[in-house]
Amino acid sequence: MSAAPDLDEFLAEATAFLDEHAERRSSGEHDDEMVWGKGEFDVSVFHALSENDERALLQRAQDWTQTKAERGYHAIDWPTELGGLGLPSAYARAYGRLERGYQTPAGHETHSVTTRLIAPTVRVFGTDEQRADLVPRFLTARELCCQLFSEPGAGSDLAGLSCRAERDGDEWVINGQKVWSSGAQFSRWGELIARHDPDVVKHKGMTAFVIPMDLPGTTIRPIKQMSGGSSFNEVFFDDVRVPDSMRLGDVGDGWKVALTTLGFERDHSDSAGGGGGRVGGSWRQLLATARAVGVNADPVVRQRLARVYADHRIEQFVSRRSADLRRAGQPAGPEGSLGKLLWTNGMNGMSDAISAVLGAALVADTGAWGTYEWGAHVLGAPGYRIAGGSDEVQRNIIGERVLGLPAEPRVDKDAAWRDVPR
Repeated sequence: MSAAPDLDEFLAEATAFLDEHAERRSSGEHDDEMVWGKGEFDVSVFHALSENDERALLQRAQDWTQTKAERGYHAIDWPTELGGLGLPSAYARAYGRLERGYQTPAGHETHSVTTRLIAPTVRVFGTDEQRADLVPRFLTARELCCQLFSEPGAGSDLAGLSCRAERDGDEWVINGQKVWSSGAQFSRWGELIARHDPDVVKHKGMTAFVIPMDLPGTTIRPIKQMSGGSSFNEVFFDDVRVPDSMRLGDVGDGWKVALTTLGFERDHSDSAGGGGGRVGGSWRQLLATARAVGVNADPVVRQRLARVYADHRIEQFVSRRSADLRRAGQPAGPEGSLGKLLWTNGMNGMSDAISAVLGAALVADTGAWGTYEWGAHVLGAPGYRIAGGSDEVQRNIIGERVLGLPAEPRVDKDAAWRDVPR
C-alpha cells in the first residue's frame, strides 16, 4: 500500500480540479456567509418538481459525481479496488470543506440513497461478485437505487412487513407491495426486504435482495404529494422472479441488512462533499435570512440562532462516529439513531427559528428573495420524524442499546409472524 500524499499537496491538486470543473463561490461566501439575492434559494425538504425537472436535477447530480469519479474524489476514503482513493478520512473531510467553496449541483435523495446507503450496504453484505460489480456503479451514481422497505400495513414496524419471498429452486418469487419508495421511478435497482419464513418470529424470517426494478411483474406508481411533486412511489410485485444470485447476505439476514442500511441513513455527515448543500436548508441560509430582514441583532432571535448552530455542530460530531464506521465497511451502531434524532430535532428547531425571523412573511408571499421559500422547509421538516425510523423508534434504540434501560414490552416478541394479529 503506497503512502498517502501530503495533505497540502492533495488539496492543491483538488483545488486545480475544482477550478477546472466548477465555479468558485463569490468572495466572502463561505460556510457561515452567502451572497443574498444571488442564485437559487432552496430550503425545501421534499421536491415539488415536475418529473422532467426532477430528472434533470438528478442528472446534474449524477454528472457531477461521475466527473469527480474520474479522479477518485467521489470516494476518497474508499478502497482502491472499489474505485476510491484509499486515503484516510481526514482527506475526505478536507475535500468536503474545499468543495463547499464552489457552486456544485443540488443534491437529490435518490442520489444519496444510491451512493451513501445502498453502496455501503452492498459493501458490507454483498458477495465478492456483487461488490466488484455493483459497488462501483452505485458509488459513481451511474445506476441509481431505491429502498423497498416500507409497507402499507407495517407502519414504523419494519419487522412486521408481509411482502413474501418464496424459494423456487435457484429463484425467489416475490409478491407484495411497498410504499413511500423515494425515487423508485428513477431507479435501476432496489434494495428489497421480504419475508421468506412466516413461521418464525418476525425479526428472523426476512431476507434481503438487490434487484433490477424492471423485472417482469414489477409496477411502480408515483404518489402525488401535497407539495405538488411525486418523489414517493408505491411498488407492486406480482410473481416477480429474482435469481438467488441477487440475494444480499444470508437467508434470514434481512433484518440485519435493513438495520445496516437504516444506520447509514441516520448518518447525516457529508464530509466527502455531497454537493448542493443540506436537505431542508443550512445554517448559513438561516443566518443570511436573519441578516437580510434586519433582525440578527435582536437578542431573542440571536438566542434562537445560537441554539440552531449549537445543535447543528453537536449533530455533526455525533454523525462523524457513524461515518467512521461506514468508511470502515462496518454496520452502523446506535450512534446513527442519536445522530438522526439530533438531525430531525435540529430541523424542527430551524423551523421555529425561521418562524421568529420572518413572522408573517413566512406565510404571505411578499416577493422578497429567500423568504417565502422557507415555507417549504416548515411544511416538510415534520416528515423526517418518520423517514428512516420514527423519533420514537430512535429513542427506544438509544434507551435499550445505549442506556441499558429495560426493553419496551412487546406482546409479539416470541410469537411467529403468522400468529401476530394484524
